[in-house]
Amino acid sequence: MEEITHRTVAVNGINMHVAEKGEGPVVLLIHGFPELWYSWRHQIVALAAHGYHAVAPDLRGFGDTDAPPAVTSYTMFHVVGDLVGLIEALGRDQVFVVGHDWGALVAWSLCMFRPDKVKALVNLSVVFRPRNPTGKPVETLRAAYGDDYYVCRFQEPGRTEAEFGRVGTSLIIKKFLTYHDPGPVIVPQEKGFGDAPDKENALPSWLSEDDLNYFAGKFEKSGFTGGLNYYRALDLNWELMAPWTGVQIRLGDKDVMEIVFFPSNPSYLDIPQQWIMEMGWVFLTTGAI
Repeated sequence: MEEITHRTVAVNGINMHVAEKGEGPVVLLIHGFPELWYSWRHQIVALAAHGYHAVAPDLRGFGDTDAPPAVTSYTMFHVVGDLVGLIEALGRDQVFVVGHDWGALVAWSLCMFRPDKVKALVNLSVVFRPRNPTGKPVETLRAAYGDDYYVCRFQEPGRTEAEFGRVGTSLIIKKFLTYHDPGPVIVPQEKGFGDAPDKENALPSWLSEDDLNYFAGKFEKSGFTGGLNYYRALDLNWELMAPWTGVQIRLGDKDVMEIVFFPSNPSYLDIPQQWIMEMGWVFLTTGAI
C-alpha cells in the first residue's frame, strides 16, 4: 500500500511486526481492539508526506506479532516494554506517540513508566484515569453495568472466542469497527455479539470490503485471544500498578492532546485537570467526522 514497508523486529522477547514509511522524526502509532497496524494506513502515508517517519506496529497478540498464550503476558509492563524496545531498535531517544482505544491506554502507561521516551502525545477516545485504590476494575465495571457489560463478558478464557467463532470473524470485525453508540456496550447473553444473519451492517465510507477482508484475514489466522487477554489482565494490571497510585501525567508544556468523540457521554467533561498537567482537549461533535 503506497510503498509502506514491513519488517519484523525482535523486542522484549517477542517478534513484533512493524509497518512504516517516511524519514524524519518518528511518530509511533498504537492501535486498539480489534485492530492492527492497518488502522493507521492512511495516517502513515500522510505523516510520511509531511516529513515524519511513521511507525505502526501490531501490538503483542495481534496480527503478525507474536501472541504469547498466557494472560499474564499481557500486562502493561509487557506491552510498554515492547514499545520501549521498538523505540530503541529505531535508534531514537524520543518519539511522538499517537494512541487509540487500547493503544491510548498503552500510551498513557508509556508516559507514566518512561516519560523520557515521549516527546509529545495525542490520544484518541480513551481519557486518562488514575488507578482507583478502592476497587479492582472488573468488579467495579460489573457493579456499574452488570454481568452483560462487554468487558465482563470477555473475562472467561475461551468463551468469547467460541462465540466469535460461531458469529464469524468478518461480522465481528464489522460490528466493532462500525460501532458508534456512545452508551455502555451491553451484550445480553441471549443476544450475543452477532446480529441476526439477515440484518445488514452497512459499511461507512472509510471502511471498504477490502479493508474488512484484510482485518478478517489476519484475525482468522491469529485468533482473538491475544487481544482479549488485554481485558483479562485488567485486574492484574491494577494489582501490579499499586506503586503508581496517584501519579499524574507530566509531559511538559502543552504537549499532550486528547481527542474525544463521545459527545453523548458527559462524564468525559468531568476529568479533573490535576490528573494531567498542561493538557489540551478536542471534543468532536456528532457529524464532525
